Amino acid sequence: MRIIVILASAVLLLLGAGSGEWKAEAQTTADSARIVADTALPAFNSPYRYRLRTVVLDAGHGGKDRGCAGVVAREADVSLSLVLALGKQIEENMPDVKVIYTRKTNVFIELAERAAIANRNHADLFISIHCNAGPSQSHGAEVWTMGLHKSNANLGVAQRENAVILQEKDYQKRYDGFDPRSPQSHILFSLFQSAYITNSLRFAQRVDRQLRTTVKRPSRGVKQAGFLVLWKSTMPSVLIESGFLTNPAEERYLNDKANQSYMAAGIYRAFREYKRELEGGS
Repeated sequence: MRIIVILASAVLLLLGAGSGEWKAEAQTTADSARIVADTALPAFNSPYRYRLRTVVLDAGHGGKDRGCAGVVAREADVSLSLVLALGKQIEENMPDVKVIYTRKTNVFIELAERAAIANRNHADLFISIHCNAGPSQSHGAEVWTMGLHKSNANLGVAQRENAVILQEKDYQKRYDGFDPRSPQSHILFSLFQSAYITNSLRFAQRVDRQLRTTVKRPSRGVKQAGFLVLWKSTMPSVLIESGFLTNPAEERYLNDKANQSYMAAGIYRAFREYKRELEGGS
C-alpha cells in the first residue's frame, strides 16, 4: 500500500510538470537560474508581508559518525566550525532572525531529528553543511537541493550522506522502509519535497554565486539528489558540500579557521540576499 501511495504522488507531481508547477530538474547553476527566473516572486505591498524569522543550521555528522576524512581533518569537525561561524555572523548582523542549531558540539544527531528540529521551530530555511569525498583530484564546492537524481554521480553523493542512518536503531521503521543502498528508494522518496523546490533553488543559486565570485572557491554547481536530511523538512532547504577533504589542498583550505570564516561570510551574504528578496527588498 505504501508503494502505491508513493507512486500516486509521483504521478501527480509529474502531471504538475506539464502545467509548469513542477520544475525540479535543475542540474547546473544555469539550469537553476532558468527555473528560478520562471517563477516570479509575489508582490509584497501588504504591511503584513512575509518575514524570514527563523533559520536552522545543521552541521553534518558528529559524535560516533565522523563523516568523511582527510589526512587530519574530519567532516564532523569542519562542518561544525563552518556552521558556528555562519551562525555567529547571522546573529551579529540580523538580530531579528532566530538562529537554531541542530548541534553545537561533537554529538550524534539522527537525520530524522535534524529535520524535526527545523519543523518544530517552524523554520523558514534549513541549511545543512558538509564536506565531500572522492578521488584525490576532485575539488570544489557543491550546493544541493532535494530532487530527482540525474546521474550516477549525484546518486552516489546522496547515498554516501544517507548511509549514516545505518548507525541508527530501527532505521527502516523510522524512515518508512527506506534503504540507503537502494537507488529505487532514493528516486521514490525524492519526489516529496516539490512544494519548496523553487525557493530552495533560489537560495542555492545565491550560495553558489557567492562562493564562486566572492570567496573564489571552485564550484561544481547547483545540483539535486535525494538527501534524507532534506526530505522531511517542511521549508526550503539546501545541503552545502564545502569541498573535498580527500583532496590534500582542499583539506588544508577547509581546515583553516580563517578560510572557514571566509566561506561562512559568503554563505551569509547569500542568506542576506535571499532574505531581502523574499521580503520585498527591505
